[in-house]
Amino acid sequence: MSQDLYEEIVQYIVENQDKFYRLAYSYVQNQEDALDAVQNAVCKALEHYTDLKNGGAVRTWMYRIVVNESLMILKDRKRMVAVDQDEQKEIPYEEKGYEPQDNLYDEINQLPEDVQTIVKLRFYEELSLKEIAQAMKMNLNTVKAKLYRGLKTLRVMIQE
Repeated sequence: MSQDLYEEIVQYIVENQDKFYRLAYSYVQNQEDALDAVQNAVCKALEHYTDLKNGGAVRTWMYRIVVNESLMILKDRKRMVAVDQDEQKEIPYEEKGYEPQDNLYDEINQLPEDVQTIVKLRFYEELSLKEIAQAMKMNLNTVKAKLYRGLKTLRVMIQE
């Protein structure tokens, strides 16, 4: 059983690595940081695969790990920026095929962090609301409320 779950996780990671990269990139907006987030997430997933009780939850479990690793990198980056105020600002690297198509992405990134995550998982990664609730360890109704409130906010921001 344990070895089967490990193999299932490895196969899922290999098949979906581009999706994980795209999700991480949507948070960190930088190639190296996105690759680091995915690498850290994969390492954590493989180290802690025995913590996964339900083999059917691999998808939501991996997305939660990728999101958490991306947020950790952002938090570390903010800490480093505060310390390294004198250094030049890094010029962001734009990866073809991963950059946002329009300013909608910039608008999404202005939403609160949890709402951003819900919107990105719903529309860019096509997770169901139930899967998002599992991935974020939130009540389904909370996810729905935050999604609809976020979409309403986006609509107002875009119309301005």
